[in-house]
Amino acid sequence: MTSTRPSPDWLTDAVLYQIYPQSFADSDGDGIGDFAGITEHLDHLAWLGVDTVWLNPCFTSPFRDAGYDVTDYLAPAPRYGTTEDLAALVEAARRKGIRVLLDLVAGHTSDQHPWFRASAEDPSDHRYIWSERPVDGFVASPGGRIGWYRPNFFECQPALNFGFAREDPDQPWRQPVDAEGPRANRAALRGIMAHWLGLGLAGFRVDMASSLVKDDPGFVETGKLWTELRDWLDRSHPQAALFAEWGDPAAAVAAGFHADFFLQFGGADHGLPLRSLWNNNAGTVEEFWKQGPCYFEAEGRGTPEVFLDAWRSAAQLTEGAGHIALPTANHDFSRLATGPRTADQLAPAFALLLTWPTLPAVYYGDEIGMRYVPDLPDVEGSVLGPTYNRAGSRTPMQWAPGPNAGFSTAPAERLYLPVDPDPHRPDVATQRADPTSLLHTVRRLIALRRAHPGLGARGSVEVRHAGYPLVYTRAGRYLVVVNPRREPAVVPPAALPDGAGRVGRPGGLRPLDVQGVRVGAGGELRADGFSYGVFDLG
Repeated sequence: MTSTRPSPDWLTDAVLYQIYPQSFADSDGDGIGDFAGITEHLDHLAWLGVDTVWLNPCFTSPFRDAGYDVTDYLAPAPRYGTTEDLAALVEAARRKGIRVLLDLVAGHTSDQHPWFRASAEDPSDHRYIWSERPVDGFVASPGGRIGWYRPNFFECQPALNFGFAREDPDQPWRQPVDAEGPRANRAALRGIMAHWLGLGLAGFRVDMASSLVKDDPGFVETGKLWTELRDWLDRSHPQAALFAEWGDPAAAVAAGFHADFFLQFGGADHGLPLRSLWNNNAGTVEEFWKQGPCYFEAEGRGTPEVFLDAWRSAAQLTEGAGHIALPTANHDFSRLATGPRTADQLAPAFALLLTWPTLPAVYYGDEIGMRYVPDLPDVEGSVLGPTYNRAGSRTPMQWAPGPNAGFSTAPAERLYLPVDPDPHRPDVATQRADPTSLLHTVRRLIALRRAHPGLGARGSVEVRHAGYPLVYTRAGRYLVVVNPRREPAVVPPAALPDGAGRVGRPGGLRPLDVQGVRVGAGGELRADGFSYGVFDLG
């Protein structure tokens, strides 16, 4: 796929960092993170080298789903601060070369939103999907209107009406995409985006981006909706970016998004590529997600081929038109350090993340190896089932040693109560002082990616060995070796470019960033357990 669409000139070099605002930094001691706390810690992000921050939803909300249930798209939740506080954060970030993206919940609101309250009283209102008779999955009206509404996720999140791709006379609630309600909602989306872009925001990550038009085979009508919005963005805000929560980069980019994430969920095995890398069947695991060994496991029983095949397919279909984003984790999915995988095993994962031709996305705290914490109580809708507890990925950022990490310890105030009980849990201050720490490793790899564009999102890649270790070249010049298993591994001679074993000689290897990869006495390249190496072939 190629495209003549304009694209933000900063996007190809972006290194993303996801912030869960209620857990990142608490400036006022009320036990909940806020805008001022993020502003106070921008130096950490700038020092680390990230240049694009994505904030989970921070709009006014009753927080029955952690802010994904919006009651006012144009006002921040008071717990985080005011519009002026958000504007101050955006400006302070801009001065440090960091862009800020907001999370746009496009497909539904809270059932407390004024739009829905009005709709629940007025049978002529079609901003939401209403049936006059009971329908499986629909919820009874909470107001004077006789009827049932369709939710988009939880019952407290009524689906906004963007129409149905296919009508059915037996289901009169299926309105066409050009009906009055869908048109009003499309206009509202554009108004919301224009409001925040006008205040200096750099774009949006769109929640459940494929869910807007219902019963839409091939997402044809959904694609037309987002293409319409992208056309407007290209004309009015050409430096703004749209990231999708779609989990199918080829489909999302074809629909007009600048980028989409490989994600843990999705039909037709769309979630398998990411899970095949990181998912060790611990943490946030739906029963149907359970799988064989992932590639990044200490025993070395996995394969990178599932990820590689999916990436090749998506890269071919998005080439020249958009980007694939690869995350370490997110607010719905287990952290890298989950179950038996510990922080000292994570350096190879970051080596792959930061030298592969995707947009890397670091989930807050993963840069220090924060652990997923099991068995936490439900917080703002975090527990979705007996094996799917998202609270363990949402605990407070560990800024310093000690139990509070800068958050209130009072049980009545603290949003997320138990944190990792390990007294040796990682924290920023301790790792910042240790040049051998994971934090410094991540910082070096980000700097390396920036110093060598051939390691970035657009450089070519050739996989030379898809096993343990994973060996590939970038831009025909850089050799990357990644060994995520506990046992050492030897790079097969056929995986090395001609003369690559002659370290320091013409055509040989020049180490750029190496942890545990070395040339043996016989000229072979050896990788210790949990090691990586990035070399310049000169």
